[in-house]
Amino acid sequence: MRHWTEVFDDGDADEQLVRPYTITSGRTSPERADLTLITLVTTVPEGTTRATLAVRRMQPEHRTILALCRDSKAVVEVSAELGLPVVLTKILIGDLVDSGQVWARSPRPFTQRGELSDMAVLEAVRDGLRKL
Repeated sequence: MRHWTEVFDDGDADEQLVRPYTITSGRTSPERADLTLITLVTTVPEGTTRATLAVRRMQPEHRTILALCRDSKAVVEVSAELGLPVVLTKILIGDLVDSGQVWARSPRPFTQRGELSDMAVLEAVRDGLRKL
C-alpha cells in the first residue's frame, strides 16, 4: 500500500510533504507502553459500542489503520503498510485503542506440546526482522 502523500505531484523528492510530527499533533513518543512490534491490532467489529476519536484529531492514517486491521495485524506490519516509523504508528494505534476503535493484544503464547516455545517465536521474529 502506498502512503497517502504519494498521490501529490512532488517536485522536490528530497523534502517530505507532511512532517511526521504533524500527523501525531506534535507527539513524538507513544503514551502506551503495551504496544510492541508484535502486538496484534484488530478493528472493533461494527455494532459494538465504541467511543469515537474526535474528528479534529482523526488523521487519514487513523482511517487507514482501521481499514488495515479488519484482520489482525502486528504493529510492525501496520507501520510498514503506512510507510511510517514504528514510533509514530504506535502513537496512532494508541489513539485508536484509547477511543475504543481497535483492540490491541499480545500474541497468544504457544504452550501446548509440539508447538513453538516463547523463545522460538522471539527468535523467529528476530530472524525475520534481520531479513528485512
